[in-house]
Amino acid sequence: MHEILADMERWQQEGKRTALATVVKVYGSAPRPLGAKMAVAEDGAMSGSVSGGCVEGAVVQEALAVLAQGAPRLLEFGISDEMAWDVGLACGGAIQVFVEPLDRTQAPMRAFLEAVQAQRLVALATVIQGPGLGRKLLVEPSGQSTGSLGHPELDRQVAERARELLRQQRSQRIQVTAGDGPSPAPVEVLVDVQAPPPRLVIVGGVHIAIPLVTFARALGFRTVVVDARSAFATPERFRHADELIIGWPGEILQEMGLDESTCVVTLTHDPKLDNPALEAALARPVRYVGALGSRRTHAARLKALRAAGVPEEALARIHAPVGLDLGGRRPEEIALAIMAEIVAVLNRGAGQESPAHAEPHGSQAG
Repeated sequence: MHEILADMERWQQEGKRTALATVVKVYGSAPRPLGAKMAVAEDGAMSGSVSGGCVEGAVVQEALAVLAQGAPRLLEFGISDEMAWDVGLACGGAIQVFVEPLDRTQAPMRAFLEAVQAQRLVALATVIQGPGLGRKLLVEPSGQSTGSLGHPELDRQVAERARELLRQQRSQRIQVTAGDGPSPAPVEVLVDVQAPPPRLVIVGGVHIAIPLVTFARALGFRTVVVDARSAFATPERFRHADELIIGWPGEILQEMGLDESTCVVTLTHDPKLDNPALEAALARPVRYVGALGSRRTHAARLKALRAAGVPEEALARIHAPVGLDLGGRRPEEIALAIMAEIVAVLNRGAGQESPAHAEPHGSQAG
């Protein structure tokens, strides 16, 4: 959604009606994930992608028909090999795409667009098949909701699932049965979770942090480097970071508004800097917490954090020794291992264990 929002805003200013196409189901090797989007203006202009180029032309034609008729459609591509070649989905996968007129007068859609623009975490549930086609319910992390899918029990069930998906920061298609009468019809709903760009907070302006910032930015993370030592945290070393903060990490992280879109890595090896930062991170719903150091160092760290009152379930969230065990020892290799583990954890969803480390990384010993 972030990719196409600017074009959609421009089309609105130009007075053009817009259709929104969203991938609502994928099978096989379809190249774009659930929730991928493409916007189509009434003059045929398009922004975004639902298939990496395979079926965009067909979706544009369907979107124009949706704008002409004013009713949403659920489309399917790639069901057979013959159809796959007809529409260009030669990769062998199959997708379902929900195409709808973009109606900014709907309170849930208007609030959804405002949240995406403000880079706030939000979920928009849309009926894509069944009674109430196109109806919407917006759900926020606070539990507040806007709109309705057509029945209070349907709203309750979907909002409950949406809150869980918000914590995991992933979208999902679900089937819910709710309504009046002895045998209410099942309803297919896409819960579309839109998260702000992820943020990586790096505690310690050490050498590993330099390539770690590079890798994180290449993967779309906003990067923040925090260190109390001005000799390490210099603009010359971290001119590529989005933000450089000099100060005590524990105090700074307490004031940063750490949330579900944040990952935190401590790299200093200094308990005075790392431990207060870990306490602050573990008190918030951050997606990932990692700490540099050997198993022996981590054991001493855990002892100190327990003494500070950090509960065991919070301590279990720390990934240490930090990073996937790639066997590397150079700073760039350790940074790559850290970023690889962060990506793995984010892609698996919340509450998953990281792969076990056979041995501590060489540069983490101590």
